Amino acid sequence: MTTTDEQQRHHLRAGRAARGPYALDIDPERAGWERSSLRVLELEPGGVHTLVTGESEWIILPLSGGCTVQAAGEIFELLGRKDVFGSVTDFAYVPRDTRAQISSGAGGRFALAGAKCERRLPARYGPAPEVPVELRGAGTCSRQVNNFAAADTFDCDRLIAVEVLTPGGNWSSYPPHKHDEHHPGTESVLEEIYYFEVEGDGLGYHRVSPSRPGGTDVLAEVATGDAVLIPDGWHGPSIAPPGRTLYYLNVMAGPGEQREWLIRDHPDHRWIRDTWPAQPVDPRLPLDGTEAAR
Repeated sequence: MTTTDEQQRHHLRAGRAARGPYALDIDPERAGWERSSLRVLELEPGGVHTLVTGESEWIILPLSGGCTVQAAGEIFELLGRKDVFGSVTDFAYVPRDTRAQISSGAGGRFALAGAKCERRLPARYGPAPEVPVELRGAGTCSRQVNNFAAADTFDCDRLIAVEVLTPGGNWSSYPPHKHDEHHPGTESVLEEIYYFEVEGDGLGYHRVSPSRPGGTDVLAEVATGDAVLIPDGWHGPSIAPPGRTLYYLNVMAGPGEQREWLIRDHPDHRWIRDTWPAQPVDPRLPLDGTEAAR
C-alpha cells in the first residue's frame, strides 16, 4: 500500500521542488540517487541565466519559447516551439565543467536535463529536423516518442532523455516495465525522472509498483509541472485524460559501462505487445502531422 510519505517523496507536485531560479530542481542529492537531474528554468522576456555544469552534462530543451545558449566557445540559437504539444524542438548539449549562459529575448520555459558523467564531450546543437520521431504501440496504447537524446540517437556520456506524447484517453509506458537490475543484453540500471505537462490544464495518472520487497509504490495524479521519481520498480501505465494530450519528459542515467536503455516488461502484462500488430496506430499521431517511424 502506498503511504503518504512515499507519495510525497516520489511525486513532486508543481512548485514543491522549486529552488532559486528554477520552477523545478531535482538533483541527485534531492532524489537520493547518484546521477540523474532535471531543472525547469522560467525566463522573463530579456532574461539571462548562468548555468555552471559542474560534474554533469546537460541538455537545454525548450518547453515553450526559444533562447540563445553560449557555452564552451559556441553560440547556439534555439528556435524552440510554442509548447510541447505541437512539435519537436531543437536543443543544445552543454558538457561538464562548463559555464553556460542562457538568454531569451521573448522569454520562455526550458528543461535542463542532466546527468553526472565522466567524459567531457563537445558542446553541440541538435536540430529539430534530425530528432527521430517514433510511433510506439497501437490502438489505445499508441503514443509518440521524440527520441532527441535516446541512447542510439545522440551522443552523451551518461544522459538518456526522450519526450513522450500520449493522445487523450490512451495509455503509455505500458506494459509496465522496469530497469533497476543489471542483466546483460536484457535490462540496464537507470534512475529515471518523469516530468509531466497536461494539455488544457487537465489531470493524468501515473503508476509505479514494487519490483522488490519495500520497493517504490506510487499512484500519482499528475498535472502540468509535476514530476515523479523512479529509483526502482515497474512503471506504467501513464494515462492521458479523454480530450487532453499527456506529455512527459523522461530523464535517465545509470552506472553501467554501456549507455543503453534496456527494459524488462512486467510478466503479467507483456501479452499486450502481442496485440499491437493486429491494430492500427492511433490516427491522431504523429501530433505535428509529419511522418514517423514505427
